[in-house]
Amino acid sequence: MIDVEDLIALVRNYNPKTDADLIRKAYAYGKDMHDGQFRHSGEPYFSHPVAVAAILTEQRLDDASIVTALLHDTIEDTRSTYSEVARIFGEEIAELVDGVTKLTNLQLSNAASKQAENFRKLFMAMSKDLRVILVKLADRLHNMRTIRAMRPEKQAQKARETMEIYAPLAGRMGMQWMREELEDLAFKVLNHEARTSIIRRFVSLQKDAGDVIPKITADIRHLLEEEGIDADVFGRAKRPYSIWRKMEEKQLTFSRLSDIYGFRVITRTEMDCYRVLGLIHHRWRAVPGRFKDYISQPKSNGYRSIHTTVSGRDGKRVEVQIRTRQMHEVAEAGVAAHWSYRDGERAQNPFAVDPAKWLASLNERFSEGEGDHDEFLENVKLEMYSDQVFCFTPKGDVVKLPKGATPIDFAYAIHTRIGNSCVGAKVDGIRVPLWTRLKNGQSVEVITAAGQRPQLTWLDIVATGRAKAAIRKSLREEDRDRFIKLGHELARVAFEHVGRKVSDKALRTAAKTLGLADEDEVLARLGSAELAASDVLEALYPELASSQSETEVEPTRAVLGLGADQTFRRADCCQPLPGERIVGITYRGRGVVIHAIDCPALEEFEDQPERWVDLHWKTGRHPPVYTAMLKITIANDAGVLGRICTLIGQQKANISDLKFTDRKPDFYSLLAEVELCDAEHMHRLLTALEAESDVAQVERVRELSRKP
Repeated sequence: MIDVEDLIALVRNYNPKTDADLIRKAYAYGKDMHDGQFRHSGEPYFSHPVAVAAILTEQRLDDASIVTALLHDTIEDTRSTYSEVARIFGEEIAELVDGVTKLTNLQLSNAASKQAENFRKLFMAMSKDLRVILVKLADRLHNMRTIRAMRPEKQAQKARETMEIYAPLAGRMGMQWMREELEDLAFKVLNHEARTSIIRRFVSLQKDAGDVIPKITADIRHLLEEEGIDADVFGRAKRPYSIWRKMEEKQLTFSRLSDIYGFRVITRTEMDCYRVLGLIHHRWRAVPGRFKDYISQPKSNGYRSIHTTVSGRDGKRVEVQIRTRQMHEVAEAGVAAHWSYRDGERAQNPFAVDPAKWLASLNERFSEGEGDHDEFLENVKLEMYSDQVFCFTPKGDVVKLPKGATPIDFAYAIHTRIGNSCVGAKVDGIRVPLWTRLKNGQSVEVITAAGQRPQLTWLDIVATGRAKAAIRKSLREEDRDRFIKLGHELARVAFEHVGRKVSDKALRTAAKTLGLADEDEVLARLGSAELAASDVLEALYPELASSQSETEVEPTRAVLGLGADQTFRRADCCQPLPGERIVGITYRGRGVVIHAIDCPALEEFEDQPERWVDLHWKTGRHPPVYTAMLKITIANDAGVLGRICTLIGQQKANISDLKFTDRKPDFYSLLAEVELCDAEHMHRLLTALEAESDVAQVERVRELSRKP
C-alpha cells in the first residue's frame, strides 16, 4: 500500500501548491474508518482507496478528487456519515463522496429495465459533478486489475458490467487509454481462451517476422529528421480485445488481419501535423477509405487527431495517428483534462471540450421519453457505442451523426418537426431512398410534406436514439385515444379477476411504481400491448405474485456482526426494518440497540466511536414480527376503516395497535402500528394503501422523540 507521503509526492509532481495537510487528514480518516476490513485478496481494505487515489494522480486531478478517492467507500461501508465528512472535509468533498456512493448503489448489472432506470440516474449524477464519475472509473479500473480474488460468478458479472457500461463511458468521455484497459481486463475474464490465443499468435508472429515496431518507428523518425520536423514517434501493438473485436466485426482470421500495429506522431504545431501526413503518404501507399481528419472536424468530446492507414514495411498495414502535444493531452485525459493541474495551476488546454455539455444535452434530448427507461437505455447505448460521420446541410452547416445513420436520422438531428414530416431526401443532389446509409462529407437535403407522419418501418431504418424516441412518441400519440380506451377495458377485467376495482388513483399509483408519467400512459401501454395487465397488478399487489422460496430467518439470528454473547433490540426512535442499513450502539447490561443509519439519535454518540458496531441484516425471508408506525388519513365513511384493516391483512401484515389522532367531518387520521417482514414488505403495503381511493394519504412515521 502506498504511504501517505509517497501519495503526496505524486500529487506534488504536478501540483506543488497541493494542500498536503488535507490529504494527510483524509488518509488518516479513511485508514481509521476501514480499520479491520479486508479485501477478498486478504489485503487491508484501505489499500483499495489509496490505489484509486494514485490512479487519479496519473490524470493530474485536483485535491478534492484525490481526497474523494481516499474517502469514497467510507459512507457506504463504514460508520462514517455524510454529515461527519461534511464537518471535517467540507460540503464539496462530502457531495463528491456521496455522489460516488450513490453510483456504487445503482447496481447497474440488474435486469434490463432496472439497468435502464439506473443508467438515467447515472447520467444525472454525472451532470452534477463530473469528478464523481472520474473517481468511479478509477475505482472500477483498480477493481478490475485485482478481480482474480473474487468468486468466478462475481468476476463474470463485474466484467460484463465493465464491458457494457464503464468501458464505453470512458471512451465517450475521451479517456481512450482507460477504455482499452477496461475492455481488455474484462475480455480476460469473459473469454480468457480467446485472449490467450491472440497473445500466442502475437508471440509467433514476432518470432517469424521480428519485432516490426522499432523498425517502423525508426523509418518514420528518419523520414521526419530528413525534413527537419521536430516530433516524437511512438509505436505499439494493439490490445488483444481490440484485435478480437476487429476479427469478429470483419469475420477475419488472425493471419488475414491487417493494421494490428499503431503509431503516434506527436508534433509541435498543427501545421506540422499536415506536413507529417504528406510525408507519410508520399513515402508509403495510403489505404483508401482509411483516412479521418479529426483536427478540422473534432469529435464532440474534444478529440483531435489525424488518422491514416498505410501499407508500410513488407506490405504490412499500419495505422498512424498524428496530433500536437496539446491534442495528445486531451486524447489521453479526456474529461479529466478539465481538472488537471500543472505547476500548481489548472492547466488551460484550448482543445479541451467540457463533456458536461454533452451529458446535459443527452438528458434534455431524452426527457421526451416520458419515463420509458428501456428506450432511454437503448438511446444512450446507441450514442455511446457508435463512431461519427459528418454531413452537411444545403447551407453548409455540419451535422454530426453516428456511423450507419440515414437521411431520417439527419432530419431528426435538425428538428423533430423536420423528421416527422420527412418524405424523401437528396444526397449530393441525387434523390436516394430513406434507408440510405450516409457517409462522411455528404450534403443532405431533406424533403418534407404537410400531413406526413412517421412510419412504423422507420424504427428499423434509423440509427440514432433521438430519431427512435421521436418516432415512437409520434406513433404512440397517433393511436393514443384508441389505446387508452382499450387499455381501460383490459384493466377493468384484470382488476375484477382479483377482486379489486380499477380507479384513477390506483392507476396513478401504478404509474408511479412503474416509472410512467400518469394513468393515461399506463392505459395507453396496456392498449398497445407494451405493458401487460399482470405487470400493473404486480406493481400494486405484489402478494398476488409467486411467493419467495427462501428459508425464513429466525428473529434471534436476524442480525450479522454481533458477538456470540450479544443480544439486540431495535431502537424505538427509528424502528429499522430488515433490508435497511443499520448500525449498533452498545449499552452495558442491555446488549446492542440497532438504529437506522440515518437516525438523528445517533448524533449524540458521535464522540463515542468505541460503542459503535457495524451490523447487517441477514439475507433471506424474515417473519412478520418487526413493528413500524404508519400514519393514514382516510375518508370518514361507513365501512372504510374495516376495508383498510382488511387490506392490511391481505398484505400479510398484522395490526398490533391502532390510535386515532384527528377527526374531521370528512376525513380522520390514525396511527397504525403494523408488524412487517422487511423494508420491501413495507413498500408493498404502502403501495397497496396508496392505490385505495378511500385513502387520502399514507406515510411511515418514526417517533424521533422516543429514546432508545
